[in-house]
Amino acid sequence: MRFVTYNIQYGFGLDGQYDPERIAKSLKGADVIALQEVTRGAAVNNGADLPEIFAGFFPDYHWVYGPACDLYVSSEMIGGRRVDRRYQFGNMVLSRWPILSNRLLLLPRTRTFEKLNMQRGATEALIDTPGGPLRVYSVHLDHVAPDERIAQIRMLKTRALDFLREGGAITGGSEFHLPQPPLTEDFLLMGDFNMQPESPEYREMAGTADLYYGRTVRADVPTDALAHLSRITPDSHSWIEPAKPDRRMLLDYCFVSGSLVHRLKDGWIDYDATGSDHLPVWVEIV
Repeated sequence: MRFVTYNIQYGFGLDGQYDPERIAKSLKGADVIALQEVTRGAAVNNGADLPEIFAGFFPDYHWVYGPACDLYVSSEMIGGRRVDRRYQFGNMVLSRWPILSNRLLLLPRTRTFEKLNMQRGATEALIDTPGGPLRVYSVHLDHVAPDERIAQIRMLKTRALDFLREGGAITGGSEFHLPQPPLTEDFLLMGDFNMQPESPEYREMAGTADLYYGRTVRADVPTDALAHLSRITPDSHSWIEPAKPDRRMLLDYCFVSGSLVHRLKDGWIDYDATGSDHLPVWVEIV
């Protein structure tokens, strides 16, 4: 099973051109796709409905969209009914297999006075894969403040690790003749974490490496898939600053639950992709 995460930057590539089809082509062959910076009603891309556009590129996939930030822009009367135009910014998950349940997890944030700070979130999709049910979270963390990212990571880890205790999107649904989605400890946290390896935020997510043993697989700490597979080098990066192409950082990751680590097969960063200022990060699971 192939999983990929990609921050699509409103549909704009390294060359500054809006071309969502170029992005979709670089995602071909993925079974599950996690996208970030997916918008509706954004002026910068002429109000494009990116969830619908990407659903059209993958017509036989199931999908969910979680707009963490939702703002009123304008409205007009159409056919005698008021229709609002809204700006939405969030994350999307597309899956070759049914998405049994979905939740939008709103992450902690604090008010800023100078830099942009939108509400961020994680879109949770419980997917019925051939290898058994598992959860995929499309994640986008704050881009300015490390302290805020740490708070977001703490909440995200708590929600992912406490899934069985919480019961996911619904429990006791039989009272209203609703199905009970399976409860599984297997999950992938995929997305733009806006942190670099071994930063305080990274250690909050992956734990502190022991000087002798490094990082061991644990039930209470997600594992960085590419790092575990020894696919990360000092030159690894997933973001390129368009105005300064020599400035590159590793900001995008796939973290997996300890229960999935033994099923990791491969992982890589697609350095040929040019559809965004970020690069797709792939993980293959047996």
